[in-house]
Amino acid sequence: MSDGVKELNDKNYVSFMDNTDAVVFIDFYSDTCPPCQTLLAYHPSLAEHFKDEDVIITKVNVANNPKLSKKFMVQSVPLSVVIGKDKMVKRVEIGLLSMDAYIKMIEKTLGKGGFFAKLFR
Repeated sequence: MSDGVKELNDKNYVSFMDNTDAVVFIDFYSDTCPPCQTLLAYHPSLAEHFKDEDVIITKVNVANNPKLSKKFMVQSVPLSVVIGKDKMVKRVEIGLLSMDAYIKMIEKTLGKGGFFAKLFR
């Protein structure tokens, strides 16, 4: 489903969320944060990995979007948020993780991950 990485901002966030039924991965980042730059480099691979799934990879520059940063209570970057199809926050992680960890975050929200994941989601 993904067409790459979408930039969210204070102005387009509400209409974007109102018009999507996909799982949304949001990366809150700063241009001056080295770990953020590493995570930004992961985005194309994440988008490619989930291209056939109902997943959209997005990013938010915290310096340019104070309202959205406040809404998600961003205190530190990178901050990764996964929002489910029901528009509820499902997972939040602070700091840089491995590519595999981000894939697992999204897959758990999609309901993948084995027998126990399905029991306890």
